[in-house]
Amino acid sequence: PPDLRPLVPLDGGRFATSDLNDLYRRVINRNNRLKRLLDLNAPDIIVRNEKRMLQEAVDALLDNGRRGRAITGSNKRPLKSLADMIKGKQGRFRQNLLGKRVDYSGRSVIVVGPTLKLHQCGLPKKMALELFKPFIFGKLEARGLATTIKAAKKMVEREPPEVWDILAEVIREHPVLLNRAPTLHRLGIQAFEPVLIEGKAIQL
Repeated sequence: PPDLRPLVPLDGGRFATSDLNDLYRRVINRNNRLKRLLDLNAPDIIVRNEKRMLQEAVDALLDNGRRGRAITGSNKRPLKSLADMIKGKQGRFRQNLLGKRVDYSGRSVIVVGPTLKLHQCGLPKKMALELFKPFIFGKLEARGLATTIKAAKKMVEREPPEVWDILAEVIREHPVLLNRAPTLHRLGIQAFEPVLIEGKAIQL
């Protein structure tokens, strides 16, 4: 479908096209040429050669480079076929179907926190604010500081001192799970008591 091979606008009013469009164009052009040769009753050897070229174009569309030399684009890079869009780490399965976004989670670099206890982790304030948003909204409403979820959201975006006070309360009763990839055994994920810190790195 066209949505899976979009035209991406570039600077200067130009467009970048998907490799699939080039591969489809080759198939269509060769098919039309074969049809024209058959209408003209061309010699059998020419028709057979055109059929072979059409088959090569279809093969390249399905899996470029599987049979013989890969078809390359204007920059000498092999064109990305349908099989290439499915396989590998950036393919449809691993990127979109197996890899999902996780709500109320965050990722960051880990650095040493020399003042922390063994059961504590330093959690960046901005990250904690995002992770514990539902709890903060609830407490803002319970205290009458916000009447609706929308009002609570706007208040959290402004980050007044009351929000940071509520966040400090919330994290006291909520441990966090930290995961270090690759998670090869159960100790790859451990629970820690969060301590609010400045900066963007998680401290351990």
